[in-house]
Amino acid sequence: MYGLHGKISAITGKRPALLELLLQAAEAMQANPDCLIYIVSEDAADPEGIWVSEVWTSAESHQASLAPEETQALIAQARPLIAGMSDRAELRTLGGKGL
Repeated sequence: MYGLHGKISAITGKRPALLELLLQAAEAMQANPDCLIYIVSEDAADPEGIWVSEVWTSAESHQASLAPEETQALIAQARPLIAGMSDRAELRTLGGKGL
């Protein structure tokens, strides 16, 4: 399995709008059988911080998930709200509760 975990920093004051878009993406992933986990979390210590944790059947399935028109539309809406991305980790997920 392929895991991806990263922090997104929203432009000041834009975290609620960015969270809404990321939660729409999470909802859309419900229909993708290759997406095993897609979690969106607020950073409790950083007022603009958001963490996204994903687990996929493979890196290729994650990459393919970015191609659909609906996904590209969400990405285009989110880009102007993002100040930066950091602490990104690609992981070889082995298992655990929920998988």
